[in-house]
Amino acid sequence: MKLKDILDGIPTIHFHGTEKAEVMGIAYSSESIHRDYLFAALKGEKRDGFDFIPSAVAKGAIAILSERPVPSDFDLNWIEVQDARQSLALCSANFYSHPSRHLNVVGITGTKGKTTISYILESILKQSGFSPGIIGTISYRGPGLNMTAERTTPEAPDLQRMMKALVDQNATHCLMEVSSHSLELDRVVGIDFDVTVFTNLSGEHLDYHQTMERYFEAKKKLFFLNQKKRMAVINTDDLWGQKLTKELHMGVISFGFNPQAMMRAEEFASSDKRIEMTIQYPAGKMKIFSPLLGRPNAYNILAAVAVALTLNVPESRISEGISSLQGVPGRFEKIRNSLGLHIIVDYAHNDDALRNLLETTKELAPQKVILVFGAGGDRDRSKRPRMGEVAGRLADFTIITSDNPRSEDPLAIISDIERGMKKSRHVHYEIEADRRKAIERALWIARPDDYILVAGKGHESYQIIGDRVIPFNDAEIVRELLDKKKGKSNWLNFI
Repeated sequence: MKLKDILDGIPTIHFHGTEKAEVMGIAYSSESIHRDYLFAALKGEKRDGFDFIPSAVAKGAIAILSERPVPSDFDLNWIEVQDARQSLALCSANFYSHPSRHLNVVGITGTKGKTTISYILESILKQSGFSPGIIGTISYRGPGLNMTAERTTPEAPDLQRMMKALVDQNATHCLMEVSSHSLELDRVVGIDFDVTVFTNLSGEHLDYHQTMERYFEAKKKLFFLNQKKRMAVINTDDLWGQKLTKELHMGVISFGFNPQAMMRAEEFASSDKRIEMTIQYPAGKMKIFSPLLGRPNAYNILAAVAVALTLNVPESRISEGISSLQGVPGRFEKIRNSLGLHIIVDYAHNDDALRNLLETTKELAPQKVILVFGAGGDRDRSKRPRMGEVAGRLADFTIITSDNPRSEDPLAIISDIERGMKKSRHVHYEIEADRRKAIERALWIARPDDYILVAGKGHESYQIIGDRVIPFNDAEIVRELLDKKKGKSNWLNFI
């Protein structure tokens, strides 16, 4: 594509070179540069892309996009812009011919529930004969797309390339989890969303956003990106959802348990096998049965139903799609076994999510709740004691362990959690920094009808310790240890 066409609609401060140059690709990392690529020199938290321009040019870059003026001795194409990230997103949309215009795009944001809602919607759409693609926390998948996710919402060129692959393979929908980081960094600028969803907001990523107000402002950007959105779907049981609703000048479908919600749950019941509820909405009622468990999943189902109805999916297909989804990796994931234990792997990695996990489990009338969890290193430290306090109040027995300690001392992270545990005056806990040993300990002390909750890592297939990334998947470790436990005669003699 000619550089002139890539820059269509991009406000530039100064252009140096020739707009007739033929560009073969766009990259934001010098390592990804090939011959005749445009290189976006972005300034990151730790590195400045400007420093990598010589490397990009040596590898064949034909044009540079930067917020800095062109150097006096530079003889290739240089595009000086006010905002390099926003310009990169718009250039990427141009380069890939605006694939979002050929898809029904659903953007889902909020602290919790994004992944599960995308899975429910995927099941509904497939049941209805559609061909959806998913861009989210666990994977990027769909027609022409199949890879493990490196981050929830990729950088703009990657996003546009993935959506183009979906379009080329005749996908009908794109279900996208939209993180607050991606909104702050303008990754989704240039995408036409048909429906946007707000799930909830609780304390997360505050090491990055600093305050809840700034976190909310980042999430809110999704609903103001363009004027072509048909509808916003918002959880108005959440106080931040109520605030967002008041600020929007577009159609809103509210959902929740509140009688004022347009899409509301009634006759809700949750057992250890399924959810049952009736959804009341302006056009009628819908009876829902789902193998997913707990009140948080009722909210996820409500959001998915609201989106599906907005997309004109038949009511019968919606209920069939919901009932056919057996579970979501790492989201209240049930690990089946023959020992009479209820074992759940969940992604809960902040205090609010941990509280929801424990309260949901308590509703299932467990004999005892045994919790295994830790907290990530090099991340928001303020949530650690809050997580400990929640665990102390709601779990019967807790084993505090490591999550992804990264560069921090695992025992220092555990000490932060322990402060909150002691604040709850709960003394029924142990410390085991080795996560595998902690999970094994929980399995050995559990008795039939106990619930073991392994929280924090969910679907993740790795553990980051120092500068090492080692294979580690909670569900796989649990299954491996269960096999080891079978046939042992003394496993009931603990605790």
